[in-house]
Amino acid sequence: MRPPRRISGRRIPGRRILGLLAAAMALPGAALAQEVNLYSSRHYDSDRALYAEFTKETGIRVRLIEGDADQLIERIRNEGANSPADVFITVDAARLARAAHAGVLAPVQSQVIAGRVPEGLRDPGGTWFAVSQRARVIMYDKERGAPQGLTRYEDLADDRFRGMICVRSSNHPYNISLAASILAANGPERTEEWAKGVAANLARPPQGGDRDQFRAIPAGQCQLAISNTYYLAAFGASQRAEDQALFQRIGVIFPNQGQGDRGAHVNISGAGLVKTAPHRADAIRFLEFLVSDKAQEMFALGNMEYPAVPEAPLHPALTAMGSFRGEKVDAERTNTNAGPALQIMQRAGWR
Repeated sequence: MRPPRRISGRRIPGRRILGLLAAAMALPGAALAQEVNLYSSRHYDSDRALYAEFTKETGIRVRLIEGDADQLIERIRNEGANSPADVFITVDAARLARAAHAGVLAPVQSQVIAGRVPEGLRDPGGTWFAVSQRARVIMYDKERGAPQGLTRYEDLADDRFRGMICVRSSNHPYNISLAASILAANGPERTEEWAKGVAANLARPPQGGDRDQFRAIPAGQCQLAISNTYYLAAFGASQRAEDQALFQRIGVIFPNQGQGDRGAHVNISGAGLVKTAPHRADAIRFLEFLVSDKAQEMFALGNMEYPAVPEAPLHPALTAMGSFRGEKVDAERTNTNAGPALQIMQRAGWR
């Protein structure tokens, strides 16, 4: 006769142990390898709250590994079949396309995702989809008034705006994506002229992040700034009086809104399933959660981004900036144009 097994000093028959294990596996959220390993280049506290909400709803733990998007893509490639990565998230359309080209993402056929995310915000091959959007706009000082004749990105190169513009360095993905859009719309020669004009119109050498650009406006260092909307909206969501004052002072121009024009430049944050995901079912459940009402509300209200699902609410600070028509997101084209666009900006003296 087989002796009973011992657990924590108590003698429990083997058949009883099997019964207890079966019962534990049947419980929702049982801690038996229910987890998702998330490789993310997003670094926001609101995202951590979102992951905690997913765990609360499903019992599936999210293990977060953060890093630069290109480095994470290379890490997944190097880890190969043994990679622990289940889901990849990044803040740039070009990097989503890059991950797909690197062969690290697998197509996902999900009626949930397809039914909630518009076709233009999903990879036709199913390897990635947008979870949020951000517009790159022109900002100005309301106390001075909106500058005349500034309605398009192309106008930023006009010598009327000599010494007026603040912008971060050319090698940041936000500016590379914008210049890639200009390149797609206007071709290399006109884009080179545009980049030279912008470089000539800079009020100071490129420095700092997006917040530093529009903060420099009331400081008198420049009159115009190029920045993403959600950075300014964060000031509008702040309880601090000085932040609210800055938000009220900075005006926003959504460029290229004329009839037949392409619309304001929009970039996305997006997610995809890693091809070698060891927790595939839980990973797909997580991906579908990202487009749920709750998650989209958290993207919109927690980080002041435009949601990917059209029906999701906007943060009041974004609503206060006004509505706009966005340029169609084309991750493949952005990825193709990214390298040439950066070379053009740097040749033009936009460092």
